[in-house]
Amino acid sequence: MPLNARISADNLMSLEDYAKWRKLNQPQIMAHRKLRSVRVGEHLNLQFEDEATVRYQIQEMLRIEKTFEPEGIVQEVQAYAPLVPDGHNWKGTLLIEYEDAQVRKRELAQLKGIEDRMYVQVQGHDPVYAIADEDLDRENAEKTSAVHFVRFELTPAMCASAQSGAGVRVGCDHAHYQAHTDVAGSTLASLVNDLS
Repeated sequence: MPLNARISADNLMSLEDYAKWRKLNQPQIMAHRKLRSVRVGEHLNLQFEDEATVRYQIQEMLRIEKTFEPEGIVQEVQAYAPLVPDGHNWKGTLLIEYEDAQVRKRELAQLKGIEDRMYVQVQGHDPVYAIADEDLDRENAEKTSAVHFVRFELTPAMCASAQSGAGVRVGCDHAHYQAHTDVAGSTLASLVNDLS
């Protein structure tokens, strides 16, 4: 899978080439995705995206939907490519996970606005709250969605601190869900690679 290029329809693999690549490389990309996942409490999983995870997501959607028409490929790129970090931010997919459907329904009703209460905090700096769901609103009058796209904009000083080894905390201070976790060293090293 070609990396270090802006994702476009022109530099994605064909369905046939991706099928071959997938057989050989899926364990590595799944390990990379796991490395970039941060659990916040028991029910939140923040999957920090990068070029590799976003390319994988696009290729998987094309494979699942058997999309080979140029217009469909462009639509998938337009939907997911904005999740690649820009060098001064971290972007991610927030997953709210409750196994039981009834519990999930009840909790999603209680957790309206949770996407706006997610934060990252670089040691020595104020927390940065998520800018959420810029593509479309994922909440209605009854409940929030179980999936949100979030972006954390960092100042140059925050980027420099993270690159110099400062710790990073990910948390949520929603009235009905309060938790935080310090990002593990190997995960943080991967996230620092997103900063330029």
